[in-house]
Amino acid sequence: MAVADPEVGAPTPVRNGLEVVAGLVDAYAGRTPVESVAVVGNAPVPADPERAAAIDAADLVVRVNGFALDGPQHPRGLGTRADVVVTQWALEATPWVFADYRSRLYLYNEPGMMYADVERLPAWWPPDLGLVPIPNREVNQPLSRALGFDPAQPRWATTGTVAAWLVRRLYPEARLLLAGFSFIWTPVQSTWDHAYGGASVLTGDHELIAEATMLRSWIEDGSAEYLR
Repeated sequence: MAVADPEVGAPTPVRNGLEVVAGLVDAYAGRTPVESVAVVGNAPVPADPERAAAIDAADLVVRVNGFALDGPQHPRGLGTRADVVVTQWALEATPWVFADYRSRLYLYNEPGMMYADVERLPAWWPPDLGLVPIPNREVNQPLSRALGFDPAQPRWATTGTVAAWLVRRLYPEARLLLAGFSFIWTPVQSTWDHAYGGASVLTGDHELIAEATMLRSWIEDGSAEYLR
């Protein structure tokens, strides 16, 4: 689609929301062209220096919500990089979530807006965070259809699955590494355990079996690799 430029009369391309996000993600990647992407969820993982090294070696590292990173007091297993953070308003606070936030891209995932379920951002978030919304039309709606969800019902994917789906849309030829997704192997859960400690209740707007089936299919067909 294009609109006329009133100054010169020539058509000017109009970028959709996904194109805007794509340019920003590319700008924040550790290396370009992006040929490998690590998407790291927040499930506890055993210490594994090889997993941590594989995550940090990716061209782009995407974290989710209240993530944790390796540090002096934590065994190596999660890696230390966070180029892009896909988050939503109810994230769990951790020491890393907004540390050095000016050097990262924060993508705001709010699929509830499709159903007039709009939440206020917490007051403790940095006022200059510069959140970039993930476009529901180009990302969450196609993902919900792919998961078999009824569009009339307020049901949507978890933030981790949105992050994985998004990078597959942006970099379909890239090597995709997944880590920290407990529901892939245990899709029947009522609470989430976090790598930083503690747990939270899984809300009823998610259908983990559908998400697990999708992510497992990527692993089985070789389009994604799971770092256990």
